[in-house]
Amino acid sequence: MTLDLEAIRSQFPALNETDDGVARVYFDNPAGTQVPQRVVDAMSHCMLHASANMGGYFRTSVAADGIVEDAQQAMADFLNAPSADEIVFGQNMTSLTFHVSRSIGRRFNADDEIILSRMDHDANVEPWVLLARDCGLTIRWLPFDTETFEFDLQQLEGLLNERTRLVCVCAASNLTGTINDVRSICRMAREAGALTYIDAVQSAPHMVNDVQDFGCDFLVCSPYKFFGPHQGTLWGRREVLEALEPYKVRPAPDAIPWCFSPGTASHEGMAGTAAAVDYFAWVGETMAGGEGDRRQKVRAGMAAIAEYEQGLSQYLVQGLQSVPGITIHGITANEAMSRRGPTVAFTHERCAPDDIARALAAENIFAWSGHNYAVEVARSLGIYESGGAVRVGPVHYNTIDEIDRLLEALGSILD
Repeated sequence: MTLDLEAIRSQFPALNETDDGVARVYFDNPAGTQVPQRVVDAMSHCMLHASANMGGYFRTSVAADGIVEDAQQAMADFLNAPSADEIVFGQNMTSLTFHVSRSIGRRFNADDEIILSRMDHDANVEPWVLLARDCGLTIRWLPFDTETFEFDLQQLEGLLNERTRLVCVCAASNLTGTINDVRSICRMAREAGALTYIDAVQSAPHMVNDVQDFGCDFLVCSPYKFFGPHQGTLWGRREVLEALEPYKVRPAPDAIPWCFSPGTASHEGMAGTAAAVDYFAWVGETMAGGEGDRRQKVRAGMAAIAEYEQGLSQYLVQGLQSVPGITIHGITANEAMSRRGPTVAFTHERCAPDDIARALAAENIFAWSGHNYAVEVARSLGIYESGGAVRVGPVHYNTIDEIDRLLEALGSILD
């Protein structure tokens, strides 16, 4: 499969932006991607023609109902959820996790155990740490190997026991780029009688995220990380959601998903999210031979994107390895590229991450520095106190030429 990069890039107006005649290079994607024109159009249409709350008899309210219904079905298609009723929209993944964690915690008793990961973004750590504090739960930590940057699932097996109630883990790391064996993790947790809560924020732009194939109980992601608006989405297994007691105001519906959606949702954000999913379907249909319904076309599009990005990852890693003084904190072996995403973190033996990111910004190359909220990861790698790492994250609209521009800039900065 080959992506038509010219056609892909034509979908994203921001990719044409220049500053003082210098083109922008967006490698800040792990923190938030650019959006295709269809997302802008969908949000604008919603705000201009369906600016009303849901449930009314008049036209704008009826139109809002339709937009919300389509958004829920779009996310169900994106995640291969059995039902659109299992999709909850919220402000962002962090807010959704804090909110639903209170309901999940009501199922637990003091001295029950939860397993957290040293590889996760803090949004899948601190909400559970605070829950454990408030409910008297015991936390067990799943480390990752700081040489291979992967989990040893035998260690997970040793942590699971009859008191384990919940396992929280990321599908992909937002710092090292590691893609985890979520299917096996969920199977092991399920056999131990524990629920699973999967942070798919970093995996969603890069690979198929199939909740039925994963076998998880919850999965959260952020549309603004996969070419949509600033918003969060949560999928929960119906029987689990219906067994939870939601924290809600009295007039709010008792049925899922609305009992877990406090207040009025961002309908324009939901419209944009549906458009982002439709963008993946467009990629699948026009560039990967995808046929059938939206769900099938999305899968075809994601497969084509994953194949292209694996090439980007390999090229970027090899290029960074050629720069003297750089250490990559993540998988680097060619034969293991399928187990990492294109997010790459590195440090330099002399230059601080902030200084490198600032110098790249002066070249109009956008990258992040620091721990990037991956507090446990940075501490495990021993880089937390020294300023974290530089993080660059190409996605499928980025090019080899842009990576070359990055490498050339680093050669000058670090000379």
